[in-house]
This record gives sequence, structure tokens and C-alpha cells, in this order.
Amino acid sequence: MINSRSDLIIAEQSRDVTALVAALTTGDPSWRSLAMGALHRLDALTTEQLRSGLTDKDRNVRIRAIEIAIGTPAIDLAPLLNDPDDLVVESAAWAMGEREDSDASGVSALCAIATKHEVSICREAAIAALGAIGSPDGLPAILAGLDDRAPVRRRAVLALAPFDGPEVSAALLKATSDRDRQVRQAAEDLL
Repeated sequence: MINSRSDLIIAEQSRDVTALVAALTTGDPSWRSLAMGALHRLDALTTEQLRSGLTDKDRNVRIRAIEIAIGTPAIDLAPLLNDPDDLVVESAAWAMGEREDSDASGVSALCAIATKHEVSICREAAIAALGAIGSPDGLPAILAGLDDRAPVRRRAVLALAPFDGPEVSAALLKATSDRDRQVRQAAEDLL
């Protein structure tokens, strides 16, 4: 029986999968998150348990599940780009950029976040993911990010690294005269 964080640690160290699985349904979200991480480290977390974590009512549990799901191609992270919590959206965008299996629908969803989300950190994370993915379909959204707030512009310049072509060269050249010093420096470094 799990009654404290110490119990969770002991359960992981003793490989008590039954106790850890039981902790996934406790009322304390930090215990659910810790139990999910412990089960993952023990290679005992099922896909169904991970999916349940992605729909947990607590955002921190959902974010932990996203981090774990990076290495699980069977889990589609794109629906989490519509999460009501901006930190979950940011985490999902980041995670999609960390994957090696991004598909066209994922790129399309990231483009929508990069160009339309009202929170700049979500746009920034989506642009970073699009740059990491390197799909030509993401290029217009990355270029659009060059007209956003300074942190998003910085990320957009860096996201142009895997791309080439006249529109990329022109965008980088224009960015060398950006009002933000870090944007200018990143563009100069890429040129």
C-alpha cells in the first residue's frame, strides 16, 4: 500500500509493480506522476496506462505522460495540441519535435499552433518542433514566426537551419537587421 512518497520510492526499488499500479489511481496527482515514471523506468508501464496518463485531470500528470510517450510511437501526441492547458500544449509540441516518426497530420497540427495559438510559448515550441522535424510543409509556419515576438523570432531563425532555398536565404538576411540582438546573431551564424 502506498501512503507516502517514501512508499513510492521503496516500491520502485523493490520492483513492486502491483503497488505502483495501484498508485496510478490515487487522489494525489504527484503520486500518480511519480508512479507512472517509476513504472516506465521498470519497463512495466503499459500503453493503456500511458494513455490514461495523457488524459489525466491534472496537467502535471499529462505532462509527465507526454515526456514518457516520446519513445512510444503508438501514442499520438497531436490531440494534446488542443489541450486547454497551455503548458500541456507546449510540452506536446516539444515532444513531437523530439520524435523521429512525425507524420503529415502532426506537422499540420504543429503549423496551426505555430501560426494561430494565442500564447507565444506554444507558438515557439511548435516552431522549434517544426525545425527539428524538418518537413518542407512546416517551412511557411516557421517563416511566419519571423514576424512574431522576439523569443518566437529567435526560435524561428534557429528552426530554419535544416532548410535551404531562396526564401530561407532572404528570411535569414532580413533577420540580420532584426531589432533583437539574439535574432540578428542567430541569423548571422546560420548565414
